[in-house]
Amino acid sequence: MSNTKNTQESQSSQKSQDSQKTNTSNDDRTAERRPSPMEVLRQARGQLAELTGMDAESVSSFEQTDQGWSLEVEVLELERVPDTMSLMASYEVELDPQGQLTGYRRVRRYERGRADARRPGGR
Repeated sequence: MSNTKNTQESQSSQKSQDSQKTNTSNDDRTAERRPSPMEVLRQARGQLAELTGMDAESVSSFEQTDQGWSLEVEVLELERVPDTMSLMASYEVELDPQGQLTGYRRVRRYERGRADARRPGGR
């Protein structure tokens, strides 16, 4: 009976180790699929440009959220001469944890040469 008990304990221990290895490898694969912040920025800029037809000039805010990522992207909406009169826009862009765009909306529009009185620091 002692042999049977030792065999069962050994099998139980092996199953536990196998389960831990499987969970670790699943976690590793999940970590491998999660893009870096720079990859998220590149994907967001590219996806927004594809959807709107406007290239991103800059990213003015970027943060990781419970749902993925949130960015504020500045784009040139209407080019004018002189350049300071060009119309710019800020878009709020939401992405899932893998960096795929899930939504965007324009949150403000402004002339490039004008400071925004609503925000500290002029932006």
